[in-house]
Amino acid sequence: MNVALLIVVKVLGVIGVAFLSVFVGLLYKGIDRKLAAHMQGRVGPPILQPFWDVGKLLQKENIVPDNAVVWLFNTVPFFALISTITIMMYIPMGGLPPVLFGSGDVIVIVYLLTIAGISMVIGGSSSGSPYAAVGAQREMVTMISYELPLVMVVISLAWRISKLTNLPAFSLLTFTQYPLWSYTGILGGLGLLILLIVLLMVTPAELSKLPMDLPEAETEIAGGLLVEYSGRNLALFYIADAVKVVVMSSLIVVLFFPYEISGVLGISGGVAYVLDFLFFWVKVLGIMILDVTSIRVAAARFKINQVATAYWMPVFFLSLVGLGLLAVDMAL
Repeated sequence: MNVALLIVVKVLGVIGVAFLSVFVGLLYKGIDRKLAAHMQGRVGPPILQPFWDVGKLLQKENIVPDNAVVWLFNTVPFFALISTITIMMYIPMGGLPPVLFGSGDVIVIVYLLTIAGISMVIGGSSSGSPYAAVGAQREMVTMISYELPLVMVVISLAWRISKLTNLPAFSLLTFTQYPLWSYTGILGGLGLLILLIVLLMVTPAELSKLPMDLPEAETEIAGGLLVEYSGRNLALFYIADAVKVVVMSSLIVVLFFPYEISGVLGISGGVAYVLDFLFFWVKVLGIMILDVTSIRVAAARFKINQVATAYWMPVFFLSLVGLGLLAVDMAL
């Protein structure tokens, strides 16, 4: 394949994944809202409501507060959306390789997740609203709290992968080729289960969903970070939030459940790629329902000091236990 054709394929892949990410993100957001409503005994909005919400926001006036830092206020929503969509470029979807890949995919993803969070902090701080300032402070505390156990999970899995192959340990493609559950004993499997639980506990905080939605907390700080946003800017943050849910669910699937269904069914060829692709999105939907929808329906909001204490102590300790069990399992 010559260079020109390769560039064209990459560009088309980037555009395709971007549109797919936005479409699936909004669709799954609609499913999430519908399921949450049924869990609470309500009818809930139509599944396509997020698409209508975005369309309506894009048509509304983009209001900027008088005391806002205008260029920051209008720029960071684009950074939040772009950084989130970029992560999807590194995600292998079923049997299809990612558009972008290298030896440090997981490290890049952690940084991009941080950029998305910092974008919201900057946006809220630049609005000049006291409610947004409180939300920005809470977002920073939350990020500082959950980053440590998140990084510990990534390092633990990459270290175990590095003992199985000479392929890049921080590459998501390596994780799809070496499902760790198949290469560990009882203790290692228990360690993986603990690390999975840690990542599941980190996800609501990463997504600012109940019980970790303190940066927005409508009943306390009137929307917090996004209280002054409207129109196009709010639509961009809305889409970024929807895609970020898909990102975290996809990351959990690739790290812990990278199995394909075509091999089990004995199917090969083009049909196998289609089945594995669809199966990937079914797994992502399952993780979203388990770790986002169910949790935010069942749990009440934490206090900010409880978030910091929980992630710095018991959750981080759990990640160390998971790493220790993987090490003992390998030694045995």
